[in-house]
Amino acid sequence: MSSPEPGLEAMRSLVAFLARSLVDNPDAVEVREVVRDDAVVLELKVDPADVGKVIGRQGRVVRAIRTVARAAGARGGRRVEVDVV
Repeated sequence: MSSPEPGLEAMRSLVAFLARSLVDNPDAVEVREVVRDDAVVLELKVDPADVGKVIGRQGRVVRAIRTVARAAGARGGRRVEVDVV
């Protein structure tokens, strides 16, 4: 999906870069943008074998990815959420 705003594309690229750095199969990483009410939801899809690496122990890795995405969104005045699907 093409992004109408460059800020959204940058956030999507950032999350994709972070996820690709963590997984064994970086070609399977996909990030989709879904605009809901007052937030942008970035849906992160990875190979089923890599889901644990993206989530991390007790969710620490995905929590860090969400924090970075929220900070990037705050710079652009947007609320950003990251979901692993």
